[in-house]
Amino acid sequence: MRSSRLAALELRRFGRGKLPRAALVALLVLPLLYGALYLWSFWDPYGRLDRIPVALVNDDQGATASGRRISAGADIVTGLRDSDTFDWHEVSAAEARRGVENGTYYLSLTMPADFSERIASSAGDSPETGALQVRTNDANNYIVGQISRTVFNEVRSAASTKASRSFLDRIFISFSGIHGQTVKAAEGADTLTGGIGKAEKGSKDLADGLKDAKTGSAKLAKGVKKLDAGAGTLADGSRQVADGTQELADKVDAVYGEVGPYLAKNEKTIGDTARLVADSARTVRDNLGVLVKTAPAAAKTARTAADTLDEVYRARCSADLLADPVCPDLKKARDAADDVAAVADDLDTLIADQNGDLKTLDGNLATLQQQAQALADRAPHLSEDVADAVKKIDRLNDGAARVAAGAEKLHTGLGTAATGATGLDTGVGKLRTGAYDLSGGMYKLVDGSGRLAGGLHDGADKIPDYGTKDREQRTGVMADPVQLASQDLHKAPNYGTGFAPYFIPLSLWVGAMVAYMLIQPLNRRALAAGSAAWRIALAGWLPVVAVGVLQTAALMAVLHWAIGLQMARAAGTVGFLFLVTACFAALVQWLNARFGAAGRILVLALLMLQLTSAGGTYPVQTSPGFFNAIHPFLPMSYVVSALRRLITGGGLGPVWQACAVMTAFTAGALALTALSARRRQVWTLDRLHPELSL
Repeated sequence: MRSSRLAALELRRFGRGKLPRAALVALLVLPLLYGALYLWSFWDPYGRLDRIPVALVNDDQGATASGRRISAGADIVTGLRDSDTFDWHEVSAAEARRGVENGTYYLSLTMPADFSERIASSAGDSPETGALQVRTNDANNYIVGQISRTVFNEVRSAASTKASRSFLDRIFISFSGIHGQTVKAAEGADTLTGGIGKAEKGSKDLADGLKDAKTGSAKLAKGVKKLDAGAGTLADGSRQVADGTQELADKVDAVYGEVGPYLAKNEKTIGDTARLVADSARTVRDNLGVLVKTAPAAAKTARTAADTLDEVYRARCSADLLADPVCPDLKKARDAADDVAAVADDLDTLIADQNGDLKTLDGNLATLQQQAQALADRAPHLSEDVADAVKKIDRLNDGAARVAAGAEKLHTGLGTAATGATGLDTGVGKLRTGAYDLSGGMYKLVDGSGRLAGGLHDGADKIPDYGTKDREQRTGVMADPVQLASQDLHKAPNYGTGFAPYFIPLSLWVGAMVAYMLIQPLNRRALAAGSAAWRIALAGWLPVVAVGVLQTAALMAVLHWAIGLQMARAAGTVGFLFLVTACFAALVQWLNARFGAAGRILVLALLMLQLTSAGGTYPVQTSPGFFNAIHPFLPMSYVVSALRRLITGGGLGPVWQACAVMTAFTAGALALTALSARRRQVWTLDRLHPELSL
């Protein structure tokens, strides 16, 4: 009998009576319930997070920074309420703590009292980090805690970005301020360069001037030394003058002590005498001309008279004559006449020889007359004038003493000045050297200030000066410099679509496992008839494949039209699942045919190994090494990988690989089942009395 006919006969058994029909329906629906219910429950959990009650505590007191009020906690609360991420309940800190503990809330989010203050501290000297406080309780639900960490990381990132934008905006404003100040500094450096240039020229002029000053200071030192020597001489001379004036004053004072009273008593007599002298001088002057005219005649007359007396004396007093008693008188008269004649001659000669001196005498007599007249005029005040003269002499003496003292001080001062002038000359020499050094340093300073000005101008060009629009753009970029430019290739629209490649083969394996609980893996009629082993294997495999095809059709119809599973390649997915059903049926058949009742346990164990090593939830690389080792040798590993490409899209390489693996497993399992059928055609005591029966 053909295998297909045997398979049909096996299926007809389920049409005999209500219970077999119900069993067949249950067999068809069980994978549907298993797979559809699983996917339905996991379909879109992230889309329903707004149903999860979460406590929200805002204890933030706010803060002030740069003249602006900051309420970071209130801003976050507003953003969270607008996001509808969770079912937020604003409560107190104590109530949030109790709620998380007793399960009223799955978790709590708290903005502490100093939250805004810490964020605002970025503008001060001691910046601090603000912290959002999250309280979870894994005793309520572990997955919610994991989801909350992801959500709150996004909240933290958004809050940090906002705080960073404010902080960076102040930085960019500071850049603009620095730019402006640097420009001013550069302009100031230009002015400084000009001023230093003038100073450099002035320092050179100063050095040249100090050179001349050095020459002058040397001359000054020599001159002061000469002045010091002259001052010494002056001091000595002035001291001698002072001593002389003192002596004069002493004598004058002594004479005045004697003459003063006399002058006071004889002022009239002195006046009269002076007038007499003046009159006499005038008379002599008046008769001086007569004397000049009469002197020659008088000389002649005197000579004549002398000669006459001489003749009379010889005539009357010669030796031959008797003595005349008048001879002695005549002799005296003759001698006197001779003397008068001699004087007259001398006077005449003198007048003749000293005619010019007579003019001088006349002038002197005029001066004597004038002074005598003046003395006569001042005679009534002569005592007072002499007293004034004595006072003036005394003042002269006092002045001479002061001059002497001053000259001594001058000499002493000039000595000090000489020492100072020498020191000045030495100092000016050092100043000259320093001025030349200063001039050289100022030259270097001019060069350095020029480089400073150039550097400040270059620096000002390099320091950015941002406007409001530029600041907005740049603070946005720097506050969140790294964006996640994610590109989802063949993105799964929801959580259920992502897990469908894992739950669908699971349900089909369960369907095959349950099917062989109702259908014999090896057809008894074929075994009894002695049919070929391969026919026996196909006869036990084809009914389950037929049931599996119906299971797959029902499952995929409900997943697509009822739950909403969208497949990139729907026909390919269904066709591939038919192949998977055939493979799973062959594997379950062989385990049951070969190991009997124990095979059912092995089917369940193989299911567990495939579920843990297929990488259906987390990548298999995250599993322990054992599961990584068995992953390539189990069929469900390839089924999950292929279904992901068929449902969400992508290259078909894994699909063709999975088809080849499924075909190989199917062929291998059927061959092993045929071998088991051949063995089952030989009856043994173990077959008649099995040790275990299920």
